[in-house]
Amino acid sequence: MHRRYAEARHLLPALFLTLVLLSSCSLSRGRGTELPDPRQPLKRELRAAWLPTIYRSEYAQLSPYDAADLLLQRVETLHQLGCNAIFFQVRAEGDAWYPSALEPWSKYLTGRQGQAPEEPWDPLELVLEACHERGMELHAWINPYRGASNASAELAPTHPARRYPELFIRYGGQLLMNPGHPQSIPYITSVVKDLVTRYDLDGLHFDDYFYPYPKAGEELQDEETFRAYGLGKGYARGEKARWRRDKVNELIRATRETLLELRPWMRFGVSPFGIYRNASTAPEGSQTAGLQSYDDLSADVLYWAHEGWVDYVVPQVYWNRGHKVADYDVLVPWWAEQLPRTTQLYIGQHVGRTMEGRQLREKLQLSRHYAQGNVWWPADDLLRNVGGIGDSLATSYQRYPALLPVQRGVLGKTKAPAAPSRIWLEDDREGFSLCWEDSHQKDDPESPYLYVVYAFPRGTKVSTKDPRYIRQISRSNRYRLTIDELLDGEHQFLVTALNRFWQESKPHKLKIRP
Repeated sequence: MHRRYAEARHLLPALFLTLVLLSSCSLSRGRGTELPDPRQPLKRELRAAWLPTIYRSEYAQLSPYDAADLLLQRVETLHQLGCNAIFFQVRAEGDAWYPSALEPWSKYLTGRQGQAPEEPWDPLELVLEACHERGMELHAWINPYRGASNASAELAPTHPARRYPELFIRYGGQLLMNPGHPQSIPYITSVVKDLVTRYDLDGLHFDDYFYPYPKAGEELQDEETFRAYGLGKGYARGEKARWRRDKVNELIRATRETLLELRPWMRFGVSPFGIYRNASTAPEGSQTAGLQSYDDLSADVLYWAHEGWVDYVVPQVYWNRGHKVADYDVLVPWWAEQLPRTTQLYIGQHVGRTMEGRQLREKLQLSRHYAQGNVWWPADDLLRNVGGIGDSLATSYQRYPALLPVQRGVLGKTKAPAAPSRIWLEDDREGFSLCWEDSHQKDDPESPYLYVVYAFPRGTKVSTKDPRYIRQISRSNRYRLTIDELLDGEHQFLVTALNRFWQESKPHKLKIRP
Protein backbone atom coordinates (compact mmCIF):
# COMPACT_ATOMS: atom_id res chain seq x y z
CA MET A 1 0.00 0.00 0.00
CA HIS A 2 1.22 3.50 -0.80
CA ARG A 3 2.69 5.14 2.35
CA ARG A 4 0.54 8.26 2.09
CA TYR A 5 -2.62 6.17 1.76
CA ALA A 6 -1.54 4.34 4.90
CA GLU A 7 -1.16 7.68 6.66
CA ALA A 8 -4.59 8.72 5.47
CA ARG A 9 -6.09 5.51 6.85
CA HIS A 10 -4.99 6.48 10.36
CA LEU A 11 -6.92 9.71 9.97
CA LEU A 12 -10.19 7.95 9.17
CA PRO A 13 -11.70 8.15 12.69
CA ALA A 14 -11.19 11.91 12.63
CA LEU A 15 -12.58 12.46 9.13
CA PHE A 16 -16.07 13.84 8.92
CA LEU A 17 -18.29 15.13 6.18
CA THR A 18 -20.28 18.34 6.37
CA LEU A 19 -23.04 18.53 3.79
CA VAL A 20 -24.36 21.95 2.88
CA LEU A 21 -26.80 22.53 0.05
CA LEU A 22 -25.77 25.48 -2.11
CA SER A 23 -27.45 27.28 -4.96
CA SER A 24 -25.63 27.21 -8.27
CA CYS A 25 -25.92 28.75 -11.66
CA SER A 26 -24.27 27.43 -14.78
CA LEU A 27 -22.01 29.61 -16.84
CA SER A 28 -23.94 30.73 -19.89
CA ARG A 29 -22.51 32.29 -22.97
CA GLY A 30 -23.99 34.21 -25.86
CA ARG A 31 -22.56 34.53 -29.33
CA GLY A 32 -21.52 38.10 -28.74
CA THR A 33 -19.30 37.45 -25.70
CA GLU A 34 -15.68 38.49 -26.14
CA LEU A 35 -13.24 35.66 -25.52
CA PRO A 36 -9.91 37.03 -26.71
CA ASP A 37 -7.83 34.12 -25.42
CA PRO A 38 -9.11 30.61 -26.27
CA ARG A 39 -6.74 29.16 -23.68
CA GLN A 40 -8.89 30.54 -20.88
CA PRO A 41 -11.08 27.90 -19.16
CA LEU A 42 -14.64 27.68 -20.44
CA LYS A 43 -17.40 25.94 -18.50
CA ARG A 44 -19.42 24.81 -21.51
CA GLU A 45 -18.15 23.92 -24.97
CA LEU A 46 -18.60 20.99 -27.33
CA ARG A 47 -15.19 19.41 -28.01
CA ALA A 48 -15.84 16.55 -30.39
CA ALA A 49 -14.00 14.55 -33.02
CA TRP A 50 -15.17 12.59 -36.03
CA LEU A 51 -13.96 8.99 -35.61
CA PRO A 52 -14.22 7.54 -39.14
CA THR A 53 -14.26 3.87 -40.06
CA ILE A 54 -14.44 3.96 -43.86
CA TYR A 55 -11.07 3.31 -45.54
CA ARG A 56 -9.63 2.36 -42.12
CA SER A 57 -8.30 -1.17 -42.65
CA GLU A 58 -6.38 -1.55 -39.40
CA TYR A 59 -9.32 -3.07 -37.52
CA ALA A 60 -9.78 -5.92 -40.00
CA GLN A 61 -6.15 -6.92 -39.52
CA LEU A 62 -6.68 -7.48 -35.80
CA SER A 63 -8.46 -10.09 -33.74
CA PRO A 64 -11.77 -8.96 -32.22
CA TYR A 65 -10.04 -8.62 -28.86
CA ASP A 66 -7.27 -6.42 -30.26
CA ALA A 67 -9.68 -4.38 -32.40
CA ALA A 68 -11.78 -3.72 -29.30
CA ASP A 69 -8.66 -2.75 -27.38
CA LEU A 70 -7.66 -0.33 -30.15
CA LEU A 71 -11.06 1.34 -30.07
CA LEU A 72 -10.92 1.68 -26.29
CA GLN A 73 -7.43 3.18 -26.50
CA ARG A 74 -8.68 5.73 -29.00
CA VAL A 75 -11.64 6.72 -26.84
CA GLU A 76 -9.36 7.11 -23.83
CA THR A 77 -6.81 9.18 -25.77
CA LEU A 78 -9.51 11.53 -27.08
CA HIS A 79 -10.79 11.88 -23.53
CA GLN A 80 -7.30 12.71 -22.30
CA LEU A 81 -7.07 15.38 -25.02
CA GLY A 82 -10.14 17.04 -23.54
CA CYS A 83 -12.81 15.83 -25.97
CA ASN A 84 -16.28 15.44 -24.48
CA ALA A 85 -18.02 13.85 -27.49
CA ILE A 86 -17.23 11.44 -30.30
CA PHE A 87 -19.03 11.19 -33.64
CA PHE A 88 -18.49 7.51 -34.42
CA GLN A 89 -19.06 6.39 -38.02
CA VAL A 90 -21.24 3.30 -37.69
CA ARG A 91 -22.80 3.21 -41.19
CA ALA A 92 -20.52 4.43 -43.97
CA GLU A 93 -21.87 2.68 -47.07
CA GLY A 94 -25.02 0.71 -46.34
CA ASP A 95 -23.13 -1.42 -43.82
CA ALA A 96 -22.88 -1.59 -40.05
CA TRP A 97 -20.40 -1.46 -37.17
CA TYR A 98 -22.95 -3.17 -34.96
CA PRO A 99 -25.02 -6.37 -35.27
CA SER A 100 -27.81 -5.53 -37.70
CA ALA A 101 -30.64 -7.53 -39.19
CA LEU A 102 -31.00 -4.86 -41.87
CA GLU A 103 -27.47 -4.39 -43.21
CA PRO A 104 -24.21 -6.34 -43.43
CA TRP A 105 -21.12 -6.05 -41.27
CA SER A 106 -18.59 -3.55 -42.62
CA LYS A 107 -15.63 -4.92 -44.53
CA TYR A 108 -13.48 -2.39 -42.70
CA LEU A 109 -14.17 -4.29 -39.49
CA THR A 110 -13.95 -7.91 -40.58
CA GLY A 111 -12.16 -7.80 -43.97
CA ARG A 112 -15.16 -8.81 -46.04
CA GLN A 113 -18.56 -7.16 -46.17
CA GLY A 114 -21.21 -9.26 -44.49
CA GLN A 115 -18.71 -11.46 -42.69
CA ALA A 116 -19.38 -11.53 -38.97
CA PRO A 117 -16.52 -11.09 -36.49
CA GLU A 118 -14.70 -14.26 -35.49
CA GLU A 119 -16.01 -13.79 -31.98
CA PRO A 120 -19.31 -12.01 -31.27
CA TRP A 121 -18.84 -8.40 -30.20
CA ASP A 122 -20.47 -5.04 -30.76
CA PRO A 123 -18.13 -2.13 -31.58
CA LEU A 124 -20.89 0.46 -31.23
CA GLU A 125 -21.91 -0.77 -27.79
CA LEU A 126 -18.27 -0.89 -26.73
CA VAL A 127 -17.57 2.72 -27.76
CA LEU A 128 -20.89 3.89 -26.33
CA GLU A 129 -20.18 2.41 -22.90
CA ALA A 130 -16.60 3.70 -22.95
CA CYS A 131 -17.83 7.22 -23.70
CA HIS A 132 -20.50 7.17 -21.01
CA GLU A 133 -18.07 5.90 -18.42
CA ARG A 134 -15.96 9.00 -19.14
CA GLY A 135 -18.84 11.46 -19.21
CA MET A 136 -18.62 11.84 -23.00
CA GLU A 137 -21.42 11.84 -25.53
CA LEU A 138 -21.56 9.36 -28.39
CA HIS A 139 -23.28 10.41 -31.60
CA ALA A 140 -23.89 7.66 -34.15
CA TRP A 141 -22.62 9.04 -37.44
CA ILE A 142 -24.30 7.58 -40.51
CA ASN A 143 -24.12 8.33 -44.22
CA PRO A 144 -27.75 8.18 -45.29
CA TYR A 145 -27.41 7.80 -49.08
CA ARG A 146 -23.98 6.31 -49.86
CA GLY A 147 -24.27 2.64 -50.80
CA ALA A 148 -20.68 1.95 -51.84
CA SER A 149 -17.69 4.24 -52.34
CA ASN A 150 -16.68 1.88 -55.16
CA ALA A 151 -19.64 0.86 -57.30
CA SER A 152 -17.70 -2.14 -58.62
CA ALA A 153 -16.96 -3.58 -55.18
CA GLU A 154 -18.47 -6.89 -54.16
CA LEU A 155 -21.59 -6.44 -52.04
CA ALA A 156 -22.91 -8.84 -49.44
CA PRO A 157 -26.29 -10.49 -50.17
CA THR A 158 -27.80 -8.52 -47.28
CA HIS A 159 -26.64 -5.16 -48.61
CA PRO A 160 -29.62 -2.91 -49.43
CA ALA A 161 -28.44 -2.51 -53.04
CA ARG A 162 -28.68 -6.28 -53.47
CA ARG A 163 -32.05 -6.47 -51.78
CA TYR A 164 -33.57 -3.31 -53.30
CA PRO A 165 -31.60 -2.53 -56.47
CA GLU A 166 -34.35 -0.22 -57.73
CA LEU A 167 -33.41 2.27 -54.99
CA PHE A 168 -29.82 2.76 -56.19
CA ILE A 169 -28.05 4.66 -58.95
CA ARG A 170 -24.39 5.00 -59.98
CA TYR A 171 -22.52 8.25 -60.15
CA GLY A 172 -18.85 9.20 -60.04
CA GLY A 173 -17.82 5.60 -59.54
CA GLN A 174 -20.02 5.31 -56.46
CA LEU A 175 -23.26 3.52 -55.69
CA LEU A 176 -25.85 5.84 -54.19
CA MET A 177 -29.34 5.45 -52.81
CA ASN A 178 -31.56 7.60 -55.01
CA PRO A 179 -32.97 10.39 -52.80
CA GLY A 180 -35.84 10.92 -55.25
CA HIS A 181 -37.20 7.39 -54.95
CA PRO A 182 -40.16 7.39 -52.53
CA GLN A 183 -38.97 4.23 -50.76
CA SER A 184 -35.56 5.66 -49.86
CA ILE A 185 -36.81 7.63 -46.87
CA PRO A 186 -38.74 4.73 -45.26
CA TYR A 187 -35.66 2.56 -45.65
CA ILE A 188 -33.28 5.08 -44.07
CA THR A 189 -35.67 5.79 -41.20
CA SER A 190 -35.94 2.04 -40.57
CA VAL A 191 -32.18 2.01 -40.03
CA VAL A 192 -32.50 5.00 -37.70
CA LYS A 193 -35.30 3.31 -35.74
CA ASP A 194 -33.20 0.18 -35.33
CA LEU A 195 -30.25 2.20 -34.02
CA VAL A 196 -32.06 4.43 -31.57
CA THR A 197 -34.26 1.73 -30.07
CA ARG A 198 -31.36 -0.66 -29.42
CA TYR A 199 -28.72 1.79 -28.21
CA ASP A 200 -28.74 4.52 -25.57
CA LEU A 201 -27.27 7.05 -27.99
CA ASP A 202 -26.81 10.72 -27.19
CA GLY A 203 -27.11 11.87 -30.77
CA LEU A 204 -27.54 11.00 -34.42
CA HIS A 205 -25.27 12.64 -36.98
CA PHE A 206 -25.48 13.02 -40.77
CA ASP A 207 -22.52 14.33 -42.73
CA ASP A 208 -22.28 16.23 -46.03
CA TYR A 209 -23.08 13.38 -48.42
CA PHE A 210 -26.60 14.20 -49.57
CA TYR A 211 -26.82 14.47 -53.35
CA PRO A 212 -23.33 13.59 -54.59
CA TYR A 213 -20.53 16.05 -55.15
CA PRO A 214 -20.71 16.95 -58.86
CA LYS A 215 -18.23 15.41 -61.28
CA ALA A 216 -17.18 17.44 -64.32
CA GLY A 217 -18.81 16.14 -67.50
CA GLU A 218 -21.07 13.63 -65.74
CA GLU A 219 -24.81 14.00 -65.15
CA LEU A 220 -26.66 12.28 -62.35
CA GLN A 221 -29.02 9.83 -64.03
CA ASP A 222 -32.21 10.52 -62.09
CA GLU A 223 -34.33 11.87 -64.97
CA GLU A 224 -36.56 8.80 -64.97
CA THR A 225 -37.14 9.18 -61.25
CA PHE A 226 -37.95 12.86 -61.69
CA ARG A 227 -40.47 12.11 -64.43
CA ALA A 228 -42.17 9.47 -62.30
CA TYR A 229 -42.14 11.18 -58.91
CA GLY A 230 -41.49 14.84 -59.71
CA LEU A 231 -43.47 15.75 -62.82
CA GLY A 232 -46.19 13.41 -61.66
CA LYS A 233 -46.45 15.29 -58.37
CA GLY A 234 -46.82 18.79 -59.79
CA TYR A 235 -43.22 19.92 -60.35
CA ALA A 236 -42.46 21.70 -63.62
CA ARG A 237 -39.78 20.45 -66.01
CA GLY A 238 -37.36 23.18 -64.95
CA GLU A 239 -37.79 22.43 -61.23
CA LYS A 240 -35.62 19.38 -60.81
CA ALA A 241 -33.25 21.26 -58.47
CA ARG A 242 -36.15 22.27 -56.21
CA TRP A 243 -37.52 18.72 -56.29
CA ARG A 244 -34.14 17.32 -55.24
CA ARG A 245 -33.94 19.72 -52.29
CA ASP A 246 -37.48 18.85 -51.29
CA LYS A 247 -36.58 15.15 -51.26
CA VAL A 248 -33.66 15.77 -48.91
CA ASN A 249 -35.87 18.05 -46.80
CA GLU A 250 -38.32 15.18 -46.44
CA LEU A 251 -35.56 12.90 -45.18
CA ILE A 252 -34.45 15.39 -42.53
CA ARG A 253 -38.02 15.98 -41.39
CA ALA A 254 -38.77 12.25 -41.28
CA THR A 255 -35.61 11.62 -39.25
CA ARG A 256 -36.58 14.31 -36.74
CA GLU A 257 -40.07 12.83 -36.45
CA THR A 258 -38.60 9.38 -35.88
CA LEU A 259 -36.43 10.65 -33.03
CA LEU A 260 -39.31 12.58 -31.48
CA GLU A 261 -41.36 9.41 -31.47
CA LEU A 262 -38.69 7.16 -29.98
CA ARG A 263 -35.99 9.22 -28.20
CA PRO A 264 -37.08 12.87 -28.01
CA TRP A 265 -34.04 13.90 -25.97
CA MET A 266 -31.55 12.74 -28.60
CA ARG A 267 -29.64 15.42 -30.45
CA PHE A 268 -29.83 15.38 -34.22
CA GLY A 269 -27.19 17.23 -36.17
CA VAL A 270 -25.66 17.62 -39.61
CA SER A 271 -22.23 18.63 -40.88
CA PRO A 272 -22.78 20.31 -44.25
CA PHE A 273 -20.20 21.46 -46.73
CA GLY A 274 -18.81 24.74 -45.39
CA ILE A 275 -20.36 27.04 -48.02
CA TYR A 276 -24.15 27.30 -48.07
CA ARG A 277 -24.39 29.73 -51.01
CA ASN A 278 -22.09 32.33 -52.51
CA ALA A 279 -23.17 35.98 -52.50
CA SER A 280 -22.77 35.97 -56.27
CA THR A 281 -25.58 33.39 -56.42
CA ALA A 282 -27.89 34.71 -53.71
CA PRO A 283 -27.86 37.98 -51.72
CA GLU A 284 -27.88 36.11 -48.40
CA GLY A 285 -24.84 34.07 -49.37
CA SER A 286 -21.31 34.44 -48.03
CA GLN A 287 -18.47 36.31 -49.69
CA THR A 288 -17.04 33.10 -51.09
CA ALA A 289 -16.65 31.52 -54.52
CA GLY A 290 -16.76 27.77 -54.05
CA LEU A 291 -19.09 24.79 -54.37
CA GLN A 292 -22.45 25.41 -52.69
CA SER A 293 -24.30 23.07 -50.36
CA TYR A 294 -27.71 24.43 -51.38
CA ASP A 295 -27.19 24.40 -55.14
CA ASP A 296 -24.74 21.54 -55.72
CA LEU A 297 -25.63 19.05 -52.95
CA SER A 298 -29.35 19.91 -52.58
CA ALA A 299 -28.89 20.46 -48.85
CA ASP A 300 -30.95 23.41 -47.58
CA VAL A 301 -29.38 23.46 -44.15
CA LEU A 302 -30.75 26.84 -43.06
CA TYR A 303 -34.27 25.68 -43.83
CA TRP A 304 -33.81 22.61 -41.62
CA ALA A 305 -32.54 24.80 -38.80
CA HIS A 306 -35.34 27.35 -39.02
CA GLU A 307 -37.92 24.55 -39.12
CA GLY A 308 -36.44 23.10 -35.93
CA TRP A 309 -35.53 19.78 -37.54
CA VAL A 310 -31.89 19.78 -36.41
CA ASP A 311 -30.42 20.59 -33.01
CA TYR A 312 -26.98 21.52 -34.21
CA VAL A 313 -25.09 22.32 -37.39
CA VAL A 314 -21.35 21.68 -37.92
CA PRO A 315 -20.35 23.43 -41.15
CA GLN A 316 -17.10 21.97 -42.44
CA VAL A 317 -15.09 25.18 -42.46
CA TYR A 318 -11.97 23.36 -43.54
CA TRP A 319 -10.21 26.30 -45.18
CA ASN A 320 -7.62 28.52 -43.55
CA ARG A 321 -7.87 32.17 -42.67
CA GLY A 322 -7.24 34.31 -45.74
CA HIS A 323 -8.19 31.61 -48.24
CA LYS A 324 -9.10 33.35 -51.50
CA VAL A 325 -12.13 31.19 -52.33
CA ALA A 326 -13.46 30.36 -48.85
CA ASP A 327 -12.02 32.41 -46.00
CA TYR A 328 -12.42 30.93 -42.50
CA ASP A 329 -12.77 34.47 -41.14
CA VAL A 330 -15.72 35.06 -43.47
CA LEU A 331 -17.54 31.76 -43.05
CA VAL A 332 -17.55 31.39 -39.25
CA PRO A 333 -19.40 34.67 -38.57
CA TRP A 334 -21.65 34.08 -41.61
CA TRP A 335 -22.96 30.82 -40.18
CA ALA A 336 -23.44 32.40 -36.76
CA GLU A 337 -25.50 35.21 -38.26
CA GLN A 338 -27.68 32.93 -40.39
CA LEU A 339 -28.59 30.16 -37.95
CA PRO A 340 -31.43 30.70 -35.48
CA ARG A 341 -30.41 30.85 -31.83
CA THR A 342 -32.31 27.62 -31.17
CA THR A 343 -29.77 25.76 -33.33
CA GLN A 344 -26.35 25.20 -31.83
CA LEU A 345 -23.41 26.08 -34.05
CA TYR A 346 -20.19 24.07 -33.89
CA ILE A 347 -17.30 24.59 -36.27
CA GLY A 348 -15.87 21.67 -38.24
CA GLN A 349 -12.09 22.11 -38.01
CA HIS A 350 -9.58 20.52 -40.40
CA VAL A 351 -6.60 19.45 -38.32
CA GLY A 352 -3.98 19.08 -41.06
CA ARG A 353 -4.63 22.39 -42.80
CA THR A 354 -4.92 24.27 -39.53
CA MET A 355 -1.66 22.99 -38.10
CA GLU A 356 0.19 23.37 -41.40
CA GLY A 357 -0.96 27.00 -41.55
CA ARG A 358 -0.13 27.55 -37.86
CA GLN A 359 -3.58 29.02 -37.29
CA LEU A 360 -4.88 26.99 -34.35
CA ARG A 361 -5.02 29.82 -31.81
CA GLU A 362 -6.62 32.33 -34.19
CA LYS A 363 -9.20 29.86 -35.45
CA LEU A 364 -10.25 28.86 -31.95
CA GLN A 365 -10.43 32.49 -30.94
CA LEU A 366 -12.97 33.13 -33.69
CA SER A 367 -14.94 29.93 -33.12
CA ARG A 368 -15.27 30.72 -29.42
CA HIS A 369 -16.61 34.15 -30.25
CA TYR A 370 -19.28 32.90 -32.66
CA ALA A 371 -19.92 29.22 -31.91
CA GLN A 372 -20.47 26.83 -29.03
CA GLY A 373 -17.73 24.38 -29.80
CA ASN A 374 -15.66 22.54 -32.38
CA VAL A 375 -15.54 19.15 -34.09
CA TRP A 376 -12.12 17.97 -35.24
CA TRP A 377 -11.55 16.22 -38.57
CA PRO A 378 -10.34 13.55 -38.40
CA ALA A 379 -9.87 11.97 -34.98
CA ASP A 380 -6.95 10.07 -36.52
CA ASP A 381 -4.94 13.29 -36.68
CA LEU A 382 -5.63 14.07 -33.03
CA LEU A 383 -4.53 10.57 -32.08
CA ARG A 384 -1.33 10.93 -34.13
CA ASN A 385 -0.67 14.40 -32.71
CA VAL A 386 -0.34 15.85 -36.22
CA GLY A 387 1.51 19.16 -36.03
CA GLY A 388 1.38 18.98 -32.25
CA ILE A 389 -2.42 19.31 -32.19
CA GLY A 390 -2.86 16.80 -29.38
CA ASP A 391 -0.27 18.52 -27.19
CA SER A 392 -1.83 21.92 -27.84
CA LEU A 393 -5.32 20.74 -26.92
CA ALA A 394 -4.25 18.85 -23.82
CA THR A 395 -2.05 21.59 -22.39
CA SER A 396 -3.76 24.77 -23.57
CA TYR A 397 -7.10 24.82 -25.37
CA GLN A 398 -8.82 21.79 -23.81
CA ARG A 399 -6.75 21.58 -20.64
CA TYR A 400 -9.71 21.72 -18.29
CA PRO A 401 -12.92 19.69 -18.61
CA ALA A 402 -16.00 21.31 -20.11
CA LEU A 403 -19.67 20.45 -19.98
CA LEU A 404 -21.59 20.40 -23.22
CA PRO A 405 -23.87 23.36 -23.98
CA VAL A 406 -27.37 23.01 -22.60
CA GLN A 407 -29.60 21.46 -25.23
CA ARG A 408 -32.59 23.53 -26.27
CA GLY A 409 -35.02 23.12 -29.10
CA VAL A 410 -37.95 20.93 -30.01
CA LEU A 411 -38.78 19.81 -26.47
CA GLY A 412 -39.13 23.34 -25.20
CA LYS A 413 -38.60 24.12 -21.54
CA THR A 414 -37.15 21.42 -19.31
CA LYS A 415 -36.12 21.52 -15.68
CA ALA A 416 -32.77 20.80 -14.10
CA PRO A 417 -32.42 17.55 -12.14
CA ALA A 418 -32.50 17.29 -8.38
CA ALA A 419 -29.18 17.64 -6.60
CA PRO A 420 -27.45 14.46 -5.40
CA SER A 421 -28.89 13.63 -2.00
CA ARG A 422 -27.32 11.35 0.57
CA ILE A 423 -23.49 11.40 0.28
CA TRP A 424 -21.06 9.34 2.31
CA LEU A 425 -17.38 8.43 2.62
CA GLU A 426 -16.56 4.82 1.81
CA ASP A 427 -13.36 2.98 2.74
CA ASP A 428 -12.04 -0.02 0.83
CA ARG A 429 -8.69 -1.72 0.26
CA GLU A 430 -7.65 0.84 -2.34
CA GLY A 431 -8.48 3.98 -0.36
CA PHE A 432 -11.42 6.31 0.17
CA SER A 433 -14.27 7.34 -2.09
CA LEU A 434 -17.11 9.80 -2.01
CA CYS A 435 -20.36 8.01 -2.86
CA TRP A 436 -23.93 9.14 -3.41
CA GLU A 437 -27.23 7.66 -4.46
CA ASP A 438 -27.79 7.36 -8.19
CA SER A 439 -31.29 8.67 -8.86
CA HIS A 440 -31.22 8.15 -12.63
CA GLN A 441 -34.51 6.91 -14.04
CA LYS A 442 -34.47 5.15 -17.37
CA ASP A 443 -36.40 6.94 -20.12
CA ASP A 444 -36.70 10.10 -18.02
CA PRO A 445 -34.36 12.60 -19.68
CA GLU A 446 -34.83 15.15 -16.88
CA SER A 447 -33.53 12.81 -14.18
CA PRO A 448 -29.81 12.74 -13.23
CA TYR A 449 -27.75 11.06 -15.90
CA LEU A 450 -24.19 12.22 -15.26
CA TYR A 451 -22.51 13.53 -12.13
CA VAL A 452 -19.89 16.26 -11.80
CA VAL A 453 -17.40 16.43 -8.95
CA TYR A 454 -15.56 19.67 -8.17
CA ALA A 455 -12.63 19.67 -5.72
CA PHE A 456 -11.35 22.92 -4.16
CA PRO A 457 -8.09 23.12 -2.16
CA ARG A 458 -8.08 25.09 1.07
CA GLY A 459 -8.37 28.82 0.48
CA THR A 460 -9.87 28.51 -3.00
CA LYS A 461 -13.13 30.21 -3.91
CA VAL A 462 -15.83 27.55 -4.17
CA SER A 463 -17.99 27.93 -7.27
CA THR A 464 -19.41 25.65 -9.94
CA LYS A 465 -18.69 28.41 -12.46
CA ASP A 466 -14.98 27.56 -12.50
CA PRO A 467 -14.19 24.49 -14.65
CA ARG A 468 -10.59 24.38 -13.43
CA TYR A 469 -11.78 22.47 -10.38
CA ILE A 470 -13.84 19.83 -12.15
CA ARG A 471 -12.32 16.48 -11.27
CA GLN A 472 -14.82 14.06 -12.76
CA ILE A 473 -17.76 13.97 -15.16
CA SER A 474 -19.13 10.46 -15.21
CA ARG A 475 -22.09 8.13 -15.00
CA SER A 476 -20.51 6.78 -11.84
CA ASN A 477 -21.90 7.74 -8.43
CA ARG A 478 -18.46 7.32 -6.88
CA TYR A 479 -15.36 9.51 -6.80
CA ARG A 480 -11.99 8.15 -5.70
CA LEU A 481 -10.25 10.67 -3.45
CA THR A 482 -6.64 11.46 -4.18
CA ILE A 483 -3.95 11.44 -1.50
CA ASP A 484 -3.61 15.20 -1.69
CA GLU A 485 -7.34 15.65 -1.19
CA LEU A 486 -7.18 13.50 1.93
CA LEU A 487 -4.08 15.04 3.49
CA ASP A 488 -4.51 18.65 2.40
CA GLY A 489 -5.93 19.63 5.79
CA GLU A 490 -9.26 20.75 4.40
CA HIS A 491 -10.72 20.10 0.97
CA GLN A 492 -14.13 21.22 -0.23
CA PHE A 493 -16.18 19.32 -2.79
CA LEU A 494 -19.25 20.11 -4.83
CA VAL A 495 -21.25 17.31 -6.42
CA THR A 496 -23.88 18.13 -9.04
CA ALA A 497 -26.10 16.13 -11.37
CA LEU A 498 -26.63 16.60 -15.11
CA ASN A 499 -29.67 15.46 -17.07
CA ARG A 500 -29.71 14.37 -20.72
CA PHE A 501 -30.06 18.03 -21.74
CA TRP A 502 -26.86 18.92 -19.83
CA GLN A 503 -28.76 21.05 -17.34
CA GLU A 504 -26.92 21.11 -14.04
CA SER A 505 -28.47 20.71 -10.62
CA LYS A 506 -27.75 22.71 -7.53
CA PRO A 507 -24.72 21.30 -5.73
CA HIS A 508 -24.12 19.54 -2.48
CA LYS A 509 -21.13 20.89 -0.62
CA LEU A 510 -18.83 18.68 1.41
CA LYS A 511 -15.84 19.44 3.57
CA ILE A 512 -13.27 16.86 4.56
CA ARG A 513 -11.16 17.78 7.57
CA PRO A 514 -8.60 15.61 9.35
